[in-house]
Amino acid sequence: MPEPRRAHVSDHSAIVDRVQRWWGDSRTPAEARELSLLLPKLFLQFFSGTSLVMEDETGIRAFLVGFHSPDDSGAYIHFVGVDPELRGQGTARRLYETFFQRAAEAGRTEVRAITSPGNAGSIAFHRAMGFTLEPGDREVDGLPVHSDYDGPGQDRVCFLRKIA
Repeated sequence: MPEPRRAHVSDHSAIVDRVQRWWGDSRTPAEARELSLLLPKLFLQFFSGTSLVMEDETGIRAFLVGFHSPDDSGAYIHFVGVDPELRGQGTARRLYETFFQRAAEAGRTEVRAITSPGNAGSIAFHRAMGFTLEPGDREVDGLPVHSDYDGPGQDRVCFLRKIA
């Protein structure tokens, strides 16, 4: 698989398509469409320089949408997707490491991300990538949870990783 490249606005429709297909194994078509709404085109219009795509001759196989905060020295990973055929092969790790490197080169000192408390795979991956779990306002199954983080009933686990 080639190295990650900078995302382009023109990647948007393909990324939305991938979200709907790649998450179709764990969600209904309506739920997968709803998930893709977390990636409006504005993310690639305004943050393509900090977002990444990995592709081969068949098209986009993985992506990371992230940005650098305009308010502090942090960066944020908003959404990551990897073709199910490539999962467990280090593809997401390559995306994250490339994002960390570019963020550090831009003077960023920390990266944040979130997930839902029930997403055990995401929690394990972020821990393996060196993220710590930020204290929340309550615990669920031993995890610090931020209640209503994304609105009523939308609890989240928040991650932080310091970068050089």
